[in-house]
Amino acid sequence: DQVSALRAVGVEAGSLNSSTTPEEADRIFGALEDGRLRLLYLSPERLASSNARFLDDLKVDLLAIDEAHCVSQWGHDFRPEYEQLGDVRRRLGDVQTIALTATADAATRDDIAGRLFDAPPHTVVHGFDRPNLRLAMQPKNSPRRQIADFVARYPGESGIVYCNSRKQTEQLAQDLSAKGLTALSYHAGMMTEAREDAQDRFLKEDGVIVCATVAFGMGIDKPDVRYVAHAGLPKSIEAYYQEIGRAGRDGAPATAWMIYGLQDVIKLRQMMQSSQGSEQHKRLEQHRLNAMLGLCEITSCRRQSLLQYFGEDYPQPCGNCDSCLDPAKTWDATEACRMALSAVARTGERFGVNHLIDVLRGKETDKMWQFEHHLLPTFGVGTALDNNQWRSVFRQLVGRSYLSVDLEGYGALKLQEQCRALLRGEVSIALREDQKQKVVKRQTKTPLPEEVDVGLWEALRECRREQAEEQGVPPYVIFHDSTLIEMCTLLPQTQDEFANLTGVGERKLLKYGDAFLAAIRRAQDEAAT
Repeated sequence: DQVSALRAVGVEAGSLNSSTTPEEADRIFGALEDGRLRLLYLSPERLASSNARFLDDLKVDLLAIDEAHCVSQWGHDFRPEYEQLGDVRRRLGDVQTIALTATADAATRDDIAGRLFDAPPHTVVHGFDRPNLRLAMQPKNSPRRQIADFVARYPGESGIVYCNSRKQTEQLAQDLSAKGLTALSYHAGMMTEAREDAQDRFLKEDGVIVCATVAFGMGIDKPDVRYVAHAGLPKSIEAYYQEIGRAGRDGAPATAWMIYGLQDVIKLRQMMQSSQGSEQHKRLEQHRLNAMLGLCEITSCRRQSLLQYFGEDYPQPCGNCDSCLDPAKTWDATEACRMALSAVARTGERFGVNHLIDVLRGKETDKMWQFEHHLLPTFGVGTALDNNQWRSVFRQLVGRSYLSVDLEGYGALKLQEQCRALLRGEVSIALREDQKQKVVKRQTKTPLPEEVDVGLWEALRECRREQAEEQGVPPYVIFHDSTLIEMCTLLPQTQDEFANLTGVGERKLLKYGDAFLAAIRRAQDEAAT
């Protein structure tokens, strides 16, 4: 889609990848030989391979590395092939190089610089704040229903739902499709043609929902994604921030929403423990996961905490996150936490959350009789709380490091040193009270100024759709919604007036000016009659 957008404004660009046709490859190589090609997009795997040696004979002026956090072993999407790009830079004659990423803390930035450059590079850190994104997080209780209810708030709008497994992407897409929505799955295990079709429809059609693993998103620059939802906990704040950054790129209001649970933490920790990384790498990944869980559980402004993680101060509560708009209630959970910790201790630190809740609520299961846990003093002492409330207690105790998850013990909970003072009654603890998120209905896809005529707006959207189909590009490559709104407001009548609109350059004026001016005149004539 980036190549399409560049060509639309007259920049000769091309991309060589696994889906490039022989005819397109011939065109690109011809443009390279003639010196006409300005930008060539390649994957790091291809650029570092012998297949890219043809570049050695060309005068490459610039090596631009996008998603540069992948260079770093501390980054959240580390890919070993990126490590070789420093060698590529030298192979191309120590060419000028820029590396860019939306999310990198100080450790990741230092690692990128050390791996790509022979000398310290000039570093620019832009502000991390995306004020148009509303941040919201809530615990899981009925995930499929919660996701369906959330998506229902955005009728006809484009969105992404990130999932932690391939199976979940397919199940959610089926669930949402059964409700009459246009929902597609996307993951690395799909056939290339199916993945490309899903991406193409998401870019070109309105109201498409993609249920995807993190394989979907890099390079996607669709401006009017109104929400990014997470059906589970991301493994780090860096990953979370990277993924929510795909919403609201047009600057209009958008939502980053998440549901999370203790099972997410257990699964992610198991993945980290089984990785091939060094012990230092595993410890850092564990620290980042803890920070992500901590962001979910805080009761103060989420944006302040998020920006502080990246070393940026935010002077006051943002007023655009769930903690600010609907402040969380807390409750004195000292006694409940002591019951929970006691249940962990008395069952020998050998059991997971479900069995511990059964002990506390006095449920007589086969497992209870097998281990004689019905004889424990803690059996049945927690009937005042329901299953979801106890899950919240255990989840927050893990998040605050009073308990840890024994990965080799199939998710058994273990007591941590700091829980001793709480068990002895020397300290008290307040926990976040889980609340159901308020439902706010949204009636229109794009917020329009009051003075905009809806008939003209729809006519311009139809004109844009026709032009996009004719050119074989997503509608936003023709013009963003903001440009259409400007047309509705200023009502240009001549080529010169049209040229003054935001987003209209010389090439787009020549290519689309007549069609859109005609659409404006037709709509005005219809309104007059």
